[in-house]
Amino acid sequence: MSLHDDAVLVLKSYEDQEELRQVYLDHLAAHPDGIWKACEAGHVTASALVIDAERGRVLLTLHKKLGMWLQMGGHCEPDDATLALAALREATEESGIQGLTLLPGGPVRLDRHAIPAPCHWHLDVQYAALAPAGAVEEISEESLDLRWFTYDEVAGVADESVIRLLERTRAALSQAVHEYEA
Repeated sequence: MSLHDDAVLVLKSYEDQEELRQVYLDHLAAHPDGIWKACEAGHVTASALVIDAERGRVLLTLHKKLGMWLQMGGHCEPDDATLALAALREATEESGIQGLTLLPGGPVRLDRHAIPAPCHWHLDVQYAALAPAGAVEEISEESLDLRWFTYDEVAGVADESVIRLLERTRAALSQAVHEYEA
């Protein structure tokens, strides 16, 4: 199965943000290259919010080009077999943390945002990645800084997209704990 096909399946099974989900599906239907950075009409990206649930904190990167505190993520690469693996690869590369695991259940959120030309849109599929106990972060070339923030601190440093991603991640974590205990 191609990464494009995986993206379509992931989006078809995603049960939230119906209107935006359809925008993503329409984009992929119209653009066979819509998963790749070279697609100037926009392209799908994969990201993950790295979370330390035991300590109630998230790891954000100060993005080198944008100068904003964001979750880890970026462009899909030819070796990525799935969107989930692309998000996990990006989170691992940008955080330096080995042993991250994605929160079960697929993406927690979609976020479409404008980017500078020649491309016009990032269609981000956002996951949550759980950090292992004792995780130690290591800054990458793509970041100006990496920092752990408590849940309450995120609203003071990040944009609305990251705040919404944290809200959805916390809800998904709560649901996963509830299902585990049941």
